[in-house]
Amino acid sequence: MTHTVERNPGNLPAEISSFVGRHEELDRLSALLRRSRLVTVTGIGGVGKTRTALRAAELAGARFPDGAWLVDLSGLQDPDLLPHTVSRALGVADQSARRQMEVLVDFLSERSLLLVLDTCEHLLDACSALVETLLPAAPGLHVLVTGRRQLGLPGEQVLVLEPLPVPSEAGPGPGGEDAGPEHDSVILFADRAAAVDPAFCLTGPTRDAVARLCRRLDGIPLAIELAAVWLRTLTAEELADRLARRFSLLTGGDRGLARHETMRAAIGWSHELLTPPERLLWARLSAFPHDFDTASAIRVCADERLPSAWIPGLLESLVETSILLREPCEGSFGGGSRYRLPVPIREYGADWLTELGERERVHRLHRDCFLELARRYEAEWHGPTEVVWCGRMQRELPNIRAALEFCLDRPGEHAFGLEIFGSLFLFWLPCGHIREGRLYAERLLALDPAPGPVLTKALWAVARLAIVQGDTEAGRLYHERCLRHAERQGDPSALATADYIAGTIRMVRGEFDSAVRLLESAARRYESNGEQGDLTMTYFVHALVLVLRGDVDDAVAMSERCRSSALRHLDGWGLSFADYVRALAELRRGATGSAVEYGRASLRFKARLGDSAGCALAVDVLALAAALGGDAERGARLLGLGQEIWRTFGIPAIGSEGLRRTRDMCESLARQELGDHAYEREHALGRALSLERGFAYAMGEDFC
Repeated sequence: MTHTVERNPGNLPAEISSFVGRHEELDRLSALLRRSRLVTVTGIGGVGKTRTALRAAELAGARFPDGAWLVDLSGLQDPDLLPHTVSRALGVADQSARRQMEVLVDFLSERSLLLVLDTCEHLLDACSALVETLLPAAPGLHVLVTGRRQLGLPGEQVLVLEPLPVPSEAGPGPGGEDAGPEHDSVILFADRAAAVDPAFCLTGPTRDAVARLCRRLDGIPLAIELAAVWLRTLTAEELADRLARRFSLLTGGDRGLARHETMRAAIGWSHELLTPPERLLWARLSAFPHDFDTASAIRVCADERLPSAWIPGLLESLVETSILLREPCEGSFGGGSRYRLPVPIREYGADWLTELGERERVHRLHRDCFLELARRYEAEWHGPTEVVWCGRMQRELPNIRAALEFCLDRPGEHAFGLEIFGSLFLFWLPCGHIREGRLYAERLLALDPAPGPVLTKALWAVARLAIVQGDTEAGRLYHERCLRHAERQGDPSALATADYIAGTIRMVRGEFDSAVRLLESAARRYESNGEQGDLTMTYFVHALVLVLRGDVDDAVAMSERCRSSALRHLDGWGLSFADYVRALAELRRGATGSAVEYGRASLRFKARLGDSAGCALAVDVLALAAALGGDAERGARLLGLGQEIWRTFGIPAIGSEGLRRTRDMCESLARQELGDHAYEREHALGRALSLERGFAYAMGEDFC
């Protein structure tokens, strides 16, 4: 039987408005993508680089079996996080102790896909280094870049995107252009105008006014869209006249510079037409690096000049004038919409915020907003909204990064950065950001922070991240620092966590007897303090040690303590660990049916969070259950799927020899049943599955 793996379409977003023109440019981009693996679209801000590149990527996508993938870099400030951001867009686990670039190279090396790096101008050196590393290592990779400047790499093909064609001043008729089809700039204006006023029609004086307006705006799409929304209050003739007066000084000089000035002037003209509260809100919203919700806008922007009750209405006004983009987010925490300033408009707002003398104050308010959110996340994580909270914080990651960067850049704010990191431990770990969380922790700890509970908490958090990465030596060093601070402070909770961390290190290293003693001590301390979440995890690691030591009945009993602890607080993540360790215990008992039931329950929840290490462990259990149950083909395929997850993670089975035996036993059984050739074939089929398809297969769907 021949098996085929369905093509992965990628993650290109759906268009939210009509795409106008650019037929010649799209043909040229298609040709460039066929003859070069690196193509860059350059042009001034607002000229439509992103929309054109995305349309080109969509048209070319069928040529790439592994899809076309967008990486939006507009909200990224730290160039060191570029490989993490690309990995996240591709769905690659960010949990390895290896350098993230190595993980990315490993992932892309055998794939054929188109990577769209959008808005690169502020990360030019980092993007150049990334592309220069990836292209030689991944023969099937093509890269399409957008930015105001090219990368400057060998073999790079560049398309300079010009503004849309505009009517000549002579107009149609004798001595001018013919009366053929409208120019694309006019079509764009008419399309956006009809969205504002369905009765809008290009006839008579209106046609002439629109032609004047498009010429005055140099055919720049964003400038045209900003102008069109004012047809709510002005006629086309009034718009053209006002723009003529506003732009009278923008003449002559370098054409590229003049177009940049035209874009700035168009934004400035829209700025002048707004009310003072709308202008002030625009400036303050520039503190958000990417998208945001209404509650965050109120927290950051409201004061006596902008009462909080005004903010929702002002946001709607800025959407209506195309200053803000609305981004529906049905799955977000609390529902509702999110908003985003396009890059040129955000830059204008940031300049205005500086002119107002409010930059430092508003950015500190932004930091405070997301410090408070981190504290709330920590307080509410263990419970029925874990998946919702994880999704919310995934969306807020650009804001979390900006808050952390604010703290890193200012000596008096370092402690707040440590608090954000520590409060988000249960985001970094279960939601797939272990490497990034550890990176921030190490940068903050290198600044020699003052002793205190915040530092102690950060130390135990980074120790646990290092251990899960299989870096037990780093975990041990962080644990020793944490223990010294905990003993000095006499903090029972920190002392319990120190025992838990030490016990986990012993488990990974196979020192089971000492691990049990430390975990029993941690449990006693947690039980006396009433700390439910940490107690659940202590029971889990204790049960895992008992399974690996061969004490199956005791392991089952401890897994039930873990389950009861999780259920008391509707803690789905804790419950997924109880299910995983129970699945291992059932395998030791020979109850493969029960092992499959518990393994699938664990995988179901961990996949929803993006907990790649947890998913890989669950898949390994399901692979061994299949092999023990007589289905060697399924066992080999699942083992291949698990290997692909571990491959991006870095170290199989988090470096634990005891956990790795699950994979070794499965491979031995499957090879013995199938023979080496058939085993390798089925294993390769499992490796080729996308995560979504692979998890569906692990959950019992047919292989196709």
